[in-house]
Amino acid sequence: MLEDILGQVQKGTLSIAEAKEQLATFENLGFAKVDHHRKKRQGFPEVVFGEGKTAEQIISISQSLRSRNSQVLITRISKDKAEIVKRACPEFIYHETAQILFWRENTASEDTSQGYIAVVCAGTSDLKVAEEAAVTAEVLGSKVKRIYDVGVAGIHRLLSHLDDIQKATVIVVVAGMEGALPSVVGGLVSAPVIAVPTSVGYGANFQGLSALLTMLNSCASGISVVNIDNGFGGGYNAALIHQLAQKGAKTYENTIF
Repeated sequence: MLEDILGQVQKGTLSIAEAKEQLATFENLGFAKVDHHRKKRQGFPEVVFGEGKTAEQIISISQSLRSRNSQVLITRISKDKAEIVKRACPEFIYHETAQILFWRENTASEDTSQGYIAVVCAGTSDLKVAEEAAVTAEVLGSKVKRIYDVGVAGIHRLLSHLDDIQKATVIVVVAGMEGALPSVVGGLVSAPVIAVPTSVGYGANFQGLSALLTMLNSCASGISVVNIDNGFGGGYNAALIHQLAQKGAKTYENTIF
């Protein structure tokens, strides 16, 4: 990118002012400073948190991100607000259950690797958080296999999907109530498990605190835990692990023994 911009300046097809604009690490919109170097530092572009922002602010931020990236991801955005944004950005896709609005330059360009992320969900009431994790990972380029309604109250349902779970590169486990599912899954797999507690449950669930503490105190090894209802965090971390695993697999394939 740098050599291309400098070459255009040398040829006279790009002014110095235009070159400085393209090389800037962030764009100041007044109400927000859009980080255009996030992908270079972290592997994925900046993600927009939709709650608390107006539709007009989201439109400006999204258009700025889209000008420099191949994907835009907006989380926690209501249907009404998403519809306003879509009028300005009709190519964007809204996933109502996940409350995610996104755009990808090549929607047909999916992960062609053999690996995948398994998103395991305890109950139907946890689907909103599970879908936030699954859609996040998909927008970031990972293949996702959904395994839903397999809570520990009917453990035979989980065991019937054990082969798919054990073959996953990384597993995101979403559960509310007592939050026991990640411990069970963690004891059955060799891949990293990312536990996501949800606020689903009765009074003593304390809006997800009981599930969070159960997951933090898990006796199974290899489990990490994100915050309550943080499906995005679970999906993002899983995508990072999956990406690293694919890079390692390609390096191994290309190694001459």
